[in-house]
Formats: sequence, structure tokens, C-alpha cells
Amino acid sequence: MLTVPAYAAPSATEPLVPTTIQRRDTGANDVLIAIRYAGICHSDIHLVRGDWGPVTYPQVVGHEIAGEVVEVGSNVTKFEVGDRVGVGCMVNSCRECENCLAGFENYCLNGNTQTYGSVDRDGTITQGGYSTHVVVNEDFVLRLPEEIPYEAAAPLLCAGITTYSPLAHWNAGPGKKVAVVGLGGLGHLAVKLAAAMGADVTVLSQTLSKKEDGLRFGAKDYYATSDPATFDQLANRFDLIINTVSAPLDLSKYLGLLRLDGTMVNVGAPAEPLPITVFTLFGNRRSFAGSGIGSIAETQEMLDFCAAHGIAPEIELISADAINDAYERVLRSDVRYRFVIDASTL
Repeated sequence: MLTVPAYAAPSATEPLVPTTIQRRDTGANDVLIAIRYAGICHSDIHLVRGDWGPVTYPQVVGHEIAGEVVEVGSNVTKFEVGDRVGVGCMVNSCRECENCLAGFENYCLNGNTQTYGSVDRDGTITQGGYSTHVVVNEDFVLRLPEEIPYEAAAPLLCAGITTYSPLAHWNAGPGKKVAVVGLGGLGHLAVKLAAAMGADVTVLSQTLSKKEDGLRFGAKDYYATSDPATFDQLANRFDLIINTVSAPLDLSKYLGLLRLDGTMVNVGAPAEPLPITVFTLFGNRRSFAGSGIGSIAETQEMLDFCAAHGIAPEIELISADAINDAYERVLRSDVRYRFVIDASTL
């Protein structure tokens, strides 16, 4: 066992604190990763504060991990010591169900093993990337292209794949009108990715305060959803809407923006239920869908796409002692656009 520094939540109401955690020995099919950078995701905050259900504390979160391989197991063939690698939202799956066998371990029917807050194969609770090292099965490790700045790579492992997957699945590209709801950690990457795919991109945000950024990221239009006229002006316009916000919305208003056979995909994860009026779907044969993260293969595809198109998240690099302040700033939407922890400060 390896004892490593980490930052953990002792309860749902207390600030995160420095601690140490145990990492398992590197198994035959495992790689030991020295974590260099870890992104802060809104999901981290939801989980440690108990928004999504009971939590076993203390809990170390973080599922946007960029690091370097420092040890490999005897059976490892995909990685060598010194490789730049990443770990996203899952670290294992059953490998046996229909979805896993089809290459969709992210939709494992028996529930994949999440990077934090899941019961691991040895019965312990998985602990995430706000730490200096992690041991992961090689099949759930990603290769980070050299073209992506090391410190900016981490958020792609969650925010990047969470937005890339629905854009790819619903065929965002030339001739498609795509709207992105919210220009935050997920939203700004959705804009960059959709624009690189060739889609006509519009940002829908509460205000116009980030309009200059949205246009710089590749959007052609930018509208304030606080203005009621927006929903009249954009009615029946979009083929695809990606909703990235983790707060309740009036879904009927947004669904009304879809053209014939258009789809609204929710990737934000609010703690509250989202009511929907079925009659809104009847008009224009609209669809409302959800999308989680992508498979390991799709995540690697996303990383390679970002490398080829020069896409990286906009980040603010912080030290570990700023994590609690960063959480409060995320909740105030006071970050442009993703916090990344320098793991050397843990």
C-alpha cells in the first residue's frame, strides 16, 4: 500500500482538509500515476455536499486527472514509465454486460466503478484525483497527446468528453445549427468542439456578459435568456441544443427552440427534478435526451480531436489550499472557465 497526500471532504458541511489516503499496490494490469494536475468539476461539489445521495466520508473527489506513469504492472502493454496519461470519471466496469461488450463501459448495466465515491473491486470506496498518486487498471487510462498543454488537459477528461459525446452522437457538423446553454466549464468546451466540427453555434446564456468570449470560442451568435424576446426570436431554429447548466430550467421554453426532429440533450446534472410538458415534444417531433460521459475509446477520440484542432479548456491554475475558495467561486459562476489544481502543492 502507498500512503499519499490528498484533500478530502470530512462531511457534507465542512471544508475540504489536507489528509493522507492509501492507494493499493500496483497490480499486474495496473499503472501507478503521479498526478500532476486535477480539474475541479461541479460534480465534485454536488457529491461532497450530498446532493446526489449518501456519501461515505472522508471522501476525496476529482475525476479530471492528468499525470505521468511512474510504475507499470507485469502484464501492462499499453503504457510505459514516463508516459503522459489521463484518468476520467470511471476506473473500471463489469466487462461482461451487453453495453460493456459493445464498447460502452460508460453505460455499464451493472454500474461502472466511478473514480471517486464508488465501491471498488476490493470493497473500499474509490478516492479521486485531489491527491498525488492513483493506481488504475490500464484499460481505463487515456493517453494525453503532446499537443495539449499538460495543465489544461485534465478538464478534457470530464468536461471535454461530456460535451464531445453528444455532439458526435447527434452529428453536429456542417449544416447543423447547434445551441449551447450556459457558457461555463462545460459550455465553453461545447462551443469550441461544435465549432471545430463545423456546426453553426449559438450560445444561450442568462446575460451577455460573456458574449465576447463566446464569439472568440467559435460561436456565431449569442443571446441572453433573461430577455423573453430571445425565445420568440429563436423559435424552431436549432437541430441540437446542449444544456450544460446544473440548475433548473423551464424546459418547455428551450424545447420550443428546436426545429423538426431536433433534440435537446441534458449534460448538466441539477440536484432537482426537471419537469417537462409532453405537448412541447409533440410539436416538431422534438426529443429530449440525456448523455453521460463517453466510453474510453470515445474519450481517446476526443483527446485526439482536440490535439488536431488546437482545442484546450480555458483554465485558472490554483494551489491546493485554494480549493475551498474555488468551490465557492464555482457556485457563483466566478471562474473562466475551469479550475485546475497543481498537485505539487498537495
